[in-house]
Amino acid sequence: MQQIFNFILKNSYRLLFLLLLTTSLVLTIQSHSYHRSQMVNSTNAISGSVYSEINEVNTYFSLEDQNEKLAKENAYLKKLLYNKKDSTSTLAKDSVKAYDKIDVIQSKVINNSYNRAENYLTINSGAIKGIKPDMGVVSSQGIVGVIEKVSPRYATIISVLNIKSKINAKVKRTNHFGSMIWNAKNAGYVQLREIPRLASVKKGDTIVTGGRSTIFPENIPVGIIDKIYIDTETNYYTLDVRLFTDMTNLNHVYIISNKEIDEINKLEAETTKKDE
Repeated sequence: MQQIFNFILKNSYRLLFLLLLTTSLVLTIQSHSYHRSQMVNSTNAISGSVYSEINEVNTYFSLEDQNEKLAKENAYLKKLLYNKKDSTSTLAKDSVKAYDKIDVIQSKVINNSYNRAENYLTINSGAIKGIKPDMGVVSSQGIVGVIEKVSPRYATIISVLNIKSKINAKVKRTNHFGSMIWNAKNAGYVQLREIPRLASVKKGDTIVTGGRSTIFPENIPVGIIDKIYIDTETNYYTLDVRLFTDMTNLNHVYIISNKEIDEINKLEAETTKKDE
């Protein structure tokens, strides 16, 4: 306590000056509208800056939630798009709701390889969410691969960057079909084989899914033709296709569920058995 008194006595003139200065400033601001408005504006500017910084911090920490919401919205939009592309007619469930052949399940990649000959991805969704083997998987840019194995909460995907992968695709402009594979050389490119020589394909043409399987609906983006050369063994074109999807940087993906796949597979199995 004695030290406090000593400090006040030692700095009494300075403290008195600060007190008088503060009092004069307060009286000036209160008696003049201009000074009062300037003070308010300065305070608002400071508080606004603080609030802005706080908002940026809150926004940063909410990015994951926002991304999850956007991914769910994308899944819904893809469902609408694929059903529109894949259906020539609409079968009515009732007088209000239409029958959707394709459903889309949103998921997240938790593991991804792309530097091997046989690459796979792992997602954090499985049988509990309705995922089954042989379902197609896409990103927001294009195709990713096909579901391989499923557990209750997880699933693995055969990447398009896998030498075992074989997907039906076509040149969008000419409608010529082929088999899309990977030669294990470059993670940004796949190869579309068996394109007939009479096809007038050219560099820059868009490649899309062919729709000749139950895995992918027709016209899902794949990539663009980067190089055209003739396969000496088959005398067909082989096309180097630059992928739209960056397979080295995947987060949210979308699994395509064809609700009619069991019916189609059963019918085809019965037909094959009959022919035998």
